[in-house]
Amino acid sequence: MSTIIAKRNPRAFKTLPLFVEATPEGLSYQALGQPLNFNQMLERRRPVEVADTQRFALELANLGVSVRLTLSWQGRDYWVLVRQQRQDRGDVVLKPISGYVPAHELNLPLLTAIQEVAEECLLQTPQCWLTGRFGDTWLPAPYENVLHYCDNTSFRLSPLSGAARPVSCGSMPLLERPRAYVHLPTASLQLVYDMRLELPEKLRQLSLLHADECLHEDTLIARIDHDNPDIYLLPFDQNRRPADELYILQQGFLRPVDTRDLWLAESFAPQDGWVVREERISWRDWQSLWDTLEQKAAKPAAQRSGALG
Repeated sequence: MSTIIAKRNPRAFKTLPLFVEATPEGLSYQALGQPLNFNQMLERRRPVEVADTQRFALELANLGVSVRLTLSWQGRDYWVLVRQQRQDRGDVVLKPISGYVPAHELNLPLLTAIQEVAEECLLQTPQCWLTGRFGDTWLPAPYENVLHYCDNTSFRLSPLSGAARPVSCGSMPLLERPRAYVHLPTASLQLVYDMRLELPEKLRQLSLLHADECLHEDTLIARIDHDNPDIYLLPFDQNRRPADELYILQQGFLRPVDTRDLWLAESFAPQDGWVVREERISWRDWQSLWDTLEQKAAKPAAQRSGALG
């Protein structure tokens, strides 16, 4: 049974449309026009096209952020994914922790990203719920009126390697060098931050839950459900090759999840230059992409070996 942990007025959210300029060397964006509420933003998320995926200038509906979050559990690394029913697109996907960037944080989307981790990824121990830090910055405790947060135990967020090509807000390069892509079907710019979540030492009985927020009668309601935590761990190896496995973590135990008929959000689909064209990608097709990449990487080595022989 789910528990309501927060209610919000969606009318309080304001963002701004963007003007984006992309070249093979980098991408920059800046705010454009008047503030939009949530519904106005959704109305602008209509398909767009570009003639050149490496070089273009385009008006877009909004800026979004995602966090490719890595967590180590019992000596193995995992990516953290959450389940989302996307009402605007009529599907259910697994995706990184993500959210829309409000108008006042367009020049510092990293702040939105770490706040999304605090709001969506809930870590429960037998005694309390964990708060977190990013460097010297404490993450908010968004549900402190309902959940009991720990006083002396916390997790830490730290940046991993940044993207090769820089992204700027105007002339200001973004901190931590997120990966960027323009999602053509929704006319949006998405930034993907690569981060690690470091757990306290000797933590054993940990449960992960997703705070799932949905619109109900003009109110945004956040819920958690211990029976359906809707947050998943995807293991990968040292070469960042994901396994064909998926788990939930409940009271310290990994419980396998059936991966048949699963779909992943567009951030997992192939990127062409600065753009992503797909709405989603199936779990099986995504796994096949990795096989294709490994075959391409192995082919030159095999050719060299044959030439030497």
